[in-house]
Amino acid sequence: MITLKRVYDPMTSADGVRFLVERLWPRGVKKTALHIDAWLKDVAPSGALRRWFGHDPKKWSEFQRRYHDELRANADALEPILKAARQGRVTLVYSSHDTEHNNAVALKEYLDARGGKKQTSHEPAA
Repeated sequence: MITLKRVYDPMTSADGVRFLVERLWPRGVKKTALHIDAWLKDVAPSGALRRWFGHDPKKWSEFQRRYHDELRANADALEPILKAARQGRVTLVYSSHDTEHNNAVALKEYLDARGGKKQTSHEPAA
């Protein structure tokens, strides 16, 4: 199962393996305070794509298309997530305030479409 959680939400034992899926470290979060198993910068959108999108919901569909193209071109970077998901729960950790239009949502959709485990959920921000 793949779930999503904001970096500012508390970690729980139910999170399973936690991956930070951001290219930049989240603002205001100490590296020692964010309990993650790995920081997967290479699965995050490129800097150019991230800047172009700017978290503008009007650009969401095009952002998803472009980001999925980047993921297809860098499929090896997804292996830690896929391997962990075969073992149990995975939580993709992200920093965006928008819980519907962010790279973790697009990444999860991409993984689900690739045949990831169908039981997935999105935990709302606190």
